Order: sequence, then structure tokens, then C-alpha cells
Amino acid sequence: MWRHPSEDFSVSNIRYFSRHKGEVNCCAFSPDCQILLTCCDDGRLYLWNSTSAKHLATFSGHSGPVKSCVFSSDGQLFASASHDRTVRIWSRSGTECTHLLTAHRGSVETVSFSPDAQWLVSGGWDNRALIWRVQSGEMVEDLRGHTAAVQSSAFSSDSQCVATGSWDRAVRVWKLLEEKEAVTLQGHLGNVACLCFSVSGMLASGSWDGTVRVWLPMRHACLFVLGGCERVWVRSLAFSRDGLVLASTAEGDMVKQTHTHLFTQSGHKDSAYGCAFTPDGKLLTSGSEQLDVEEDEENSTEERSEFKHRTGQ
Repeated sequence: MWRHPSEDFSVSNIRYFSRHKGEVNCCAFSPDCQILLTCCDDGRLYLWNSTSAKHLATFSGHSGPVKSCVFSSDGQLFASASHDRTVRIWSRSGTECTHLLTAHRGSVETVSFSPDAQWLVSGGWDNRALIWRVQSGEMVEDLRGHTAAVQSSAFSSDSQCVATGSWDRAVRVWKLLEEKEAVTLQGHLGNVACLCFSVSGMLASGSWDGTVRVWLPMRHACLFVLGGCERVWVRSLAFSRDGLVLASTAEGDMVKQTHTHLFTQSGHKDSAYGCAFTPDGKLLTSGSEQLDVEEDEENSTEERSEFKHRTGQ
């Protein structure tokens, strides 16, 4: 008998990461699943042991809230985007950034590595998406076409395409280093706040209109629309490694895992801001604004929910 993949997840425990001094805007796992990276409105990035929740390091340098963070595919680098108009590339082995990227003229809302770790895309309030060469920090492309701030970005699994989502309510998909017009995907009725590609090439987009749309981007086709019953802001999306489960977080105290079936995980006492699967697909992490447990003596601003596979893996 066929079972939907999301039925194989259940809540086993919740762990709290407690040093943040502001809203947690983004979280990301290292490829080996051993390290959790978080970024915060306090202008800092934090590294944690994902198993023990031990704080490993704090990275300072931004002069404003850090809006987005991401690991490279080899786990040796991570990048951050900030309201201070800069993007920083950091080495996991040190405490100083390796490249400071300064071409944006407004707050930088999103940053993403390509899966081959050669490229970085950033987007922000200046309506631009910029492509950077990771090794040198050189800007190689200035992608223009959005008519409002670029809030979200994602590379395809083959590193050949990059998608951007904007406050102009459109998603654009660009062929990397090709002078071709971007594919424009329209249908959302609000800002496009988050994007993610599946391994099979599907593209999911989440919007302030309360919906998640799943596309075949090169065919200009929307496969289906999820949600829309409630006027909530979809803030984050993540496909599982096999592409069969899609998780989303929204303005509301829940994390949803969905495809054709909804699994809702409550627990946050305020909006869930970010979510990410571990590369092995066994764990899901989500971040929120408010203190989640009264017993925690510190100002915990992030919650990590562990979903263990029922097969015992």
C-alpha cells in the first residue's frame, strides 16, 4: 500500500538554541548535518553543534540585521546578506570574512550558493540580483528586470539556472551567464518571499498572498497551488533531498510539510520564520521570533524540531 512520504515523519524532540538577541531570520545546515548556522537581527551569525545544541562560534562584522545565510555545498564556506547593504563570505575554519561584497545599493535580503560552489547570487532592495564568483569575490552578472525589491533566490540543482522572487509579485528564472531573456512566472498576488528547487527541477515559490506555487519553470507551467485559505505570509520553503516532501513556514505558529498531504507541526508561540531540512532528510529546523519555552533562562529565539523517520534510519 502506497504511503505519502510526509506520513513517515513524527515529532521526537525539540531543542532550543539560546544566544540570539533578536529575531532569527534564517537557518541552514552544513552538508554533513553536524553544524547549524543561524543569522539574526542582532547583526551576528551563530554556529551550533546540531546534535548537542552547543554554541560553537559567533561571527560579527555586519552593522545591521543579517537577513539570510547559507552554506556552500562542501561546507567550508558560508555567506550572509545584511540590511547594511553588504554580502559577506566566511570561512568555517576562521572568524574573519574572506570576501566583502559591496555592489548593492540597498538592504540585501537574500543570498544563495550554487550547488557546485562556484557562484553566489544576492538580491535586495535595489531591485537587482547580482552573480558573484565565489573564489575571487568578483561580480560577474547584474540581473535586472524586477521592478521591486528582490527578496528570495535559489539555484537549480545543476547550477545552470537561478531563480529570483520579488516584491513585484513575479518569479524570474535566469540561465546563468547567458544573454537570454529570463523566464517570468506570474500568478502570485503578493510579494514572493521564498523559493526552492527540487532535485527534479520543480520550483516552489511562497508568497505573502498565503500560497505556495509549484512550477515547471522552463515550461512556464504552474503545476499546482497550495494554501490560500488563510491570509498568512509564507516565509520559507524547503524541499527534502528526494524532492518528495516540501516544508513551509508562515506567519502563524506552525510548520507545514506538504505535497498532496498536509502535516502541520505546531510548537512555536509566534511566527515560524525559517525552515531547512538536513541533507540526509531526517531532521527539519525552524526559527521563530518569540521565546518558545518559559523554562529557558536565556532569550531563546530559535527552535529546532527533530522529525525522525519511522523506518528507524
